[in-house]
Amino acid sequence: MDLTTTYLGLTLRNPFIAGPSPLTGRLDTIRLLEAAGIAAIVLPPLFEEQISNEQMAFFHSIDTPAESFAEALSYFSEQEHAIVASEAHIAHLVAVKKDTDVPIIGAINAVTPDRWTDYAIRMEGAGADALELDFYFVAIDASESGEEIERRFIDVLRRVKESVRIPVSVKLTAFHTSLAHFARSLEAAGADGLVLLHRFYEPDLDIKNLEPLFRLQLSDSRELLLRLRWLAILSGKVACSLAANGGVHSVEDTVKAVMTGADCVQLTSALLEKGSGYAATLRDGLAAWLEQNGYDSLRQMRGSMNIERIPDPRALSRAHYMHLMDSWGVHYKGG
Repeated sequence: MDLTTTYLGLTLRNPFIAGPSPLTGRLDTIRLLEAAGIAAIVLPPLFEEQISNEQMAFFHSIDTPAESFAEALSYFSEQEHAIVASEAHIAHLVAVKKDTDVPIIGAINAVTPDRWTDYAIRMEGAGADALELDFYFVAIDASESGEEIERRFIDVLRRVKESVRIPVSVKLTAFHTSLAHFARSLEAAGADGLVLLHRFYEPDLDIKNLEPLFRLQLSDSRELLLRLRWLAILSGKVACSLAANGGVHSVEDTVKAVMTGADCVQLTSALLEKGSGYAATLRDGLAAWLEQNGYDSLRQMRGSMNIERIPDPRALSRAHYMHLMDSWGVHYKGG
């Protein structure tokens, strides 16, 4: 069975990509993922705030001894022993590229324009086959409009595209007034692919100690539904690559994502929960499903249920809501 697909111009042997997680942050687990058949790997994102904190700690380690007493002016911490997080991240990328044969995608989550381009250039130089711009952003400034935020992201994308030659994808959240319009604007600005959709990790509240609680909860297949809607809509509106991210846990989930237009699926929670070897289970299960249902290849199935091909496109908008409300009214017995 032909499971090959194309993502960001890269030919992948199957649609399963390891999304950014602790599994892709270690060389030993990356080896296990590749052995299990993962077709590409997205490294954990490089965060600007993390780098800034590391650099401030380094400069403080230099300044503090110098201010302690006059004799200490000649003492400085050895810079080679204060490896900042960005250097370690790039070193990990270099090591992964030397040790693997599948495409490696570097991920970036920065704040300032110069950092986005700086990290992109460094990752390309370290051997990354493509980049994923992680636009994880929570808008808390009420004076800043959605249009301003989107314009800033588009400007970042343009600057990165001008700085590197490798393909660049953008990881999006669902929280845009017109996600379809924003997606087309990103494609026009040079995006080679879109990753749909980012999961927001919501803090809980400790009501006794009056402080936020941070708990990581893995996804399940229910989260895929939002991705299916936007994959179905966007695969009929944009020509760039599309990756499903969030809620893919089974062969059936994979089939749904591809039918609505995904070129590939990023696995994170499923691999963390079931182990690296689960990639092989999904790959073999997908091949069997395609054969049993009369498909010759993955490409033959892709987009077969997007907005351009389903019988009633309204099912992706208001009609679905109205149908559910009518259905609830029929079944509701009161009480």
